[in-house]
Parts: sequence; structure tokens; C-alpha cells
Amino acid sequence: MAVDVENRGAVRIITINRPERRNALDPETFTGLGAAFVAAESDDSVRVVVLTGAGDRSFCAGMDLKAFAGGATAGSGGGPGTEVFVERLYPKPIVAAVNGAAVGGGFGIMLACDLAVAAEHATFGLPEAARGLVGSGSGSRAALRLPPAIALELALTAQPMDAARALHFGLVNRVVPAGEELAAAIELAELIAANAPLAVRVSKEIVYETRGLIDGFDLAALREKAAPVFASNDAKEGARAFAEKRPPEFTGT
Repeated sequence: MAVDVENRGAVRIITINRPERRNALDPETFTGLGAAFVAAESDDSVRVVVLTGAGDRSFCAGMDLKAFAGGATAGSGGGPGTEVFVERLYPKPIVAAVNGAAVGGGFGIMLACDLAVAAEHATFGLPEAARGLVGSGSGSRAALRLPPAIALELALTAQPMDAARALHFGLVNRVVPAGEELAAAIELAELIAANAPLAVRVSKEIVYETRGLIDGFDLAALREKAAPVFASNDAKEGARAFAEKRPPEFTGT
């Protein structure tokens, strides 16, 4: 299974389970996450969700570039996907246990979580430009959460930031030794789950609305702006180069 689900009392743990592909999002994983979050939302016994990745290398590497090079896109699996919790205010709190690299779409998924605990070796970034792509969702969420110069640095250099810097800029709540991130995330989740569900839900809404983090950008318009980039020769070359493990040769077309 590309996505595993486990219950710990009122906490549901959702794990992206493709460590051999750095937990990248292929169609099956994309729809598996959607199904898991839909199920958690409709289950009254679940008060908090913890999201993590399998292994110790990656939380989520974003779009599976090998699948993209073969013509597949994350949303081509049919059924709901990550938009269930990334593109709307998910009604239940989500805590990310970042066990490794959270980059590209994986960074966007992490930013869609309400709280985050990161392992010391975790990294965060927007590598899309190095592959001829654009992070419309992840880049816009980073822009809402970071000072402009830092968001631009991530988007334009395609270089990641480490966990200590992410903590400095408030992207994560805690940094813990490797292997302890899931336990720390569950601990946070259990503190939340002990509180009144209605009060928790409305408190989350108030914070997001006050900070302008709901509908803070027109994602449809941003995707329309990014569409020509995804259809470009450079995007195809970037994916091929990644799959072939060589430097890309971009032409600007």
C-alpha cells in the first residue's frame, strides 16, 4: 500500500509508504492520501491526524518525476487527492512528523499541516525551478508563511533550508533527534485531542482567518499561470534528466 493508516486512541496516523521513491506522489499515493483524509474527517472517533513518511530519508519528495516523465500526473489516479486537506481548511488539526526531506509538493503538504515536528536532519525546499517546473501551491504557501526574501531564495535557488532554519522562521514547532519525530508529533496530537473538539475546530478557524491563511491566494489562477511551464520543453527535459540522473539542458522553451 502507498498509504498506511493506524489509530492511537483519538489520533490517526497517516503514513506515506513509498520510501524506495522518497515517498514521492504518484497517482496511487495521491489518491491514497485523499481517501485517508476523507475517512479521517468523517470518523468522529478521530480528533487529530498525524501525517508522516516511511523511512528516514524523506517526508515527501513531491511529484514523482519518473512518473511525470512517463506521462502520469499526481491527479490522474481518479478520486480525491491531497486537495482534500491542502486546498481547503481541513476541519481537524493535522500534525506533521517530518522524518526527512519535505520538498516541492511535499513541502506544500507539510505547510498544509497545522503543527510540525521535524527530525534534526530534515530539510525543506522548492526544487521545482531546477527541474523546469513551478511550485504554484507549495510556493504560494511558502510565500504566506515566510519573509519575501526567504521565500524567493527557496523558489529561485532551488536550494533547501535545514531544520534549524525552518524552526527559526516558524515553519516547524519543534526539532528533535532523528527517530523521535513521530513520538513527539503524537504527543502534540494527544494534547490537542484531550481538548473539546468543537472548541479546537473553531480555534483553528479563527487563527487561519485572522492570519489570512484561508483563501490567501487564488490557486486556480496560479495554476493557470504555471500551466505553460508544465507543458514546456524544459519541464520534459527536467523530468527526463532526473530519471536519467544527469544535469538538465534547459533551452527556455
